[in-house]
Amino acid sequence: MISVRNISKSYNSTVGIKSISFEVKKGELFGLIGPDGAGKTTLIRILTTLLLPDTGSATVLGLDVVKGFKALRKNIGYMPGRFSLYEDLSVEENLNLFASIFDTTIQENYDLVGDIYSQIEPFKKRMAGKLSGGMKQKLALSCAMIHAPEVIFLDEPTTGVDPVARKEFWAMLKKLKERGITILVSTPYMDEAALCDQVALMQDGEIMQIDTPQNIISRFGMKLFAVSSDQLHALPRLLRQYEQSRTVFLSGDTIHLTIKGDIDMAGLQTFLSNHGHQQVEIKEVSPSVEDCFLELLTKMNHL
Repeated sequence: MISVRNISKSYNSTVGIKSISFEVKKGELFGLIGPDGAGKTTLIRILTTLLLPDTGSATVLGLDVVKGFKALRKNIGYMPGRFSLYEDLSVEENLNLFASIFDTTIQENYDLVGDIYSQIEPFKKRMAGKLSGGMKQKLALSCAMIHAPEVIFLDEPTTGVDPVARKEFWAMLKKLKERGITILVSTPYMDEAALCDQVALMQDGEIMQIDTPQNIISRFGMKLFAVSSDQLHALPRLLRQYEQSRTVFLSGDTIHLTIKGDIDMAGLQTFLSNHGHQQVEIKEVSPSVEDCFLELLTKMNHL
């Protein structure tokens, strides 16, 4: 459904993306995972025909994103990172507008957006600019789906919304996937990577790794420990001074630690206690995609 071959794009002397290649199968939920500046938006804009690549080629639904842009725009859905609907139009007016652009109606394709739109339909007369973040999100997705696209592109759709709205949004994506719709979504939230069929971990315009979340985690290749104490704010700096420490990263309310060689649990406990830390807890944990991402960064920085 989506094929990308050595796509590159620069802005003057700044590299946006560099030699990107990947494939997305029909009905797959594919995630571009990475922080701001990783190149996710540049890549999505190229795939949605809004930006021309410098080199390389890409096809969506078998159509070249440059030569076939007119036909392609009729058959894909796109939800940009920033809310881009008309804030001075109502919910219903926005959806009607998008339906008319694609020569359809809300009634004709209601079954496509019903699960999503029904949640905001009671507020259909409300101005879009007056909606909450989660409701804006649902309206934008409804507008992107109203013309029955086979592929949808979502650029950081959950950025800036609360955790409940994020969870609801991914539940909606799962339902769309079950209907055979191909979804490419970008996100800076590493926990959302686990909800994708396949992910591309991106940094500085390049893809560091592409695989299923499970396979990425299975290749972590070392023991990972979660360390906590009564002085969490001071713990990372102290752990970096510990001679066995290899990597030290904050993860929620604990510090994730990898060790050179075998861990000396008692020695680490004593080291922390001697530096005034109490209520120390050290336990082995399973890595997440975020841990794998940080490990890949560590390896890149040491090349």
